[in-house]
Amino acid sequence: MQRIVDTHVHIWNLQRAEYPWLQNDTSILNKTWEIAALNEEREAAGVTEGVLVQAGGNLEDTELMLETARATTWISGVVGWLPLKNPVETNRLLDTKFLHEKYFKGIRHQVHDEPDAKWLLQPAVLESLAILAEKNIPFDIVAVKPGHIETAIEVAERIPGLKMVFDHLSQPPVAAGEKFGLWGDLMKVAAQHPGFHAKISGLGTTTKNRADWGAKDIAPYMGFILDHFGADRCFCGGDWPVSLLAGGYVHTWAAYKEVLTTLASEKEQEKILYHNACVFYNL
Repeated sequence: MQRIVDTHVHIWNLQRAEYPWLQNDTSILNKTWEIAALNEEREAAGVTEGVLVQAGGNLEDTELMLETARATTWISGVVGWLPLKNPVETNRLLDTKFLHEKYFKGIRHQVHDEPDAKWLLQPAVLESLAILAEKNIPFDIVAVKPGHIETAIEVAERIPGLKMVFDHLSQPPVAAGEKFGLWGDLMKVAAQHPGFHAKISGLGTTTKNRADWGAKDIAPYMGFILDHFGADRCFCGGDWPVSLLAGGYVHTWAAYKEVLTTLASEKEQEKILYHNACVFYNL
């Protein structure tokens, strides 16, 4: 049986934690989403394992994910949140709590919601990121504009030991049909840093949430990323439930797998769908 790790699954509970980004959202996302709602589609998509990824900038969201991981057989890890602006507290939480948690596998901060694209370059945040590097904890980068990629590259230069992954391929210009513009130039530079990985996820929403998007729309961008990052530094994520806005979860995985069959050998597909994620997140 083909093993697939979905490295980008979200849950949230509006009664348990705060999610400011949902406050004015009028879509289906603005409600509590629990992991059980994904069961049927996950099986239909052929996903065998999953990683829960941070949706709120608070410890309550992280605790909710850890609780869910403990109670869900197919969840293998959690990418949580830490108060990166407070390196002393970040270090304390890691040493006293999170490093003892079986499912704790990485950290993310919603930098794309911060007013300053250079948020990660604050001295205190860099100090926290250096702590993550020292303890071999990977960091998920949410880059939605060029400034975020530029900042991540500067972080890589300052903290070369930090493992980082670009969520959603840093929003390639799929809707514009651009091949590959400033996004491509910056991702080429990023790929030269061995600590950077690329997460093939969230590509449905890069089409401006078209329901009829498919492999042909995303193949050039996945090909570009595979050419520059290589088959050893890419893995995939379904971005549920956000992917429900753009064709759905099963549709998303079908498109990714269709593209991979044309761009990668069978052995490379095994790496991209399973093994690379296990190594990156230490699953």
